[in-house]
Amino acid sequence: MTNLAEVSDRASPSCETFEPASLDSPLVFSSPHSGKIYPPAFLAASVLDLPTLRSSEDVAVDDLFSAVTLHGAPLLRANFPRAFLDVNREPYELDPKLFDQPPPDYANVRSLRVAGGLGTIARVVSEGRAIYGARIPLAEGLARIHAYYKPYHAALERLLNRTVEKFGIVCLIDCHSMPSRMPTGDARRPYEPVNADIVIGDRYGASCDPGFSHRVHALLSGMGYRVARNKPYAGGFITESYAARSRNRHALQIEINRALYLDEKTLELAAGYARLKADLTRLIAEIAPAAALTGGAGRQAAE
Repeated sequence: MTNLAEVSDRASPSCETFEPASLDSPLVFSSPHSGKIYPPAFLAASVLDLPTLRSSEDVAVDDLFSAVTLHGAPLLRANFPRAFLDVNREPYELDPKLFDQPPPDYANVRSLRVAGGLGTIARVVSEGRAIYGARIPLAEGLARIHAYYKPYHAALERLLNRTVEKFGIVCLIDCHSMPSRMPTGDARRPYEPVNADIVIGDRYGASCDPGFSHRVHALLSGMGYRVARNKPYAGGFITESYAARSRNRHALQIEINRALYLDEKTLELAAGYARLKADLTRLIAEIAPAAALTGGAGRQAAE
């Protein structure tokens, strides 16, 4: 697979669904931050170069989980980059500091994510670097939401509904990568290493059957990975919004430490990439069969 970003204004779908030959699994996989098609107009409006903009990208996460289609589950991937628009946010988490006009009344302008510059249309990328040199038109931000955000969530909703109709249950696996260092808020020691290889987020049991979360945790730990649960990532907007355990809809977020497979400065794939992909393929083979989910979550829902 290629790891290169693409600069293109060609007509391309905002997202793509990779389908299995046969729908045999109650799992649906989502990779919302691995998109790497950068519109030229966006690059022209930014004061950052392409490598810096890509620092917020979940590089190659879609490929790391690509074996899902061989095990009966679909994978939905965004084609646009996270720096351009973030679908793991409310549809209208809009930063007043970013736009040339006040956001509409229905926008959420006070969330913690907006305060950090990381709303639906981000103002900054990693380490707080400003994307734009000036405010951008509000109309442009709203147009992005219409053309990119809404199609992604419509596609995700269709996949989840289809799976529930067939199996009576679904679990969304939301796939991400995380920087190997986290900001501390301490000027004397601004960053510290993330003390985990993989973080599993189930909103502290609210978004996914704990038995299924524990199985994923145990399988990854058995492969030799340091696995954390819910800290520092418990699950974002997608995990929270699509989970409804009382209706047999579960969601689990998986965050992978980029140092396992990537040179975080050059964004080149590292030697560990092949092993990580092989291990994730083994994980998928274990959890994709319907019995892996219905044996725990489905039984509990029926009781």
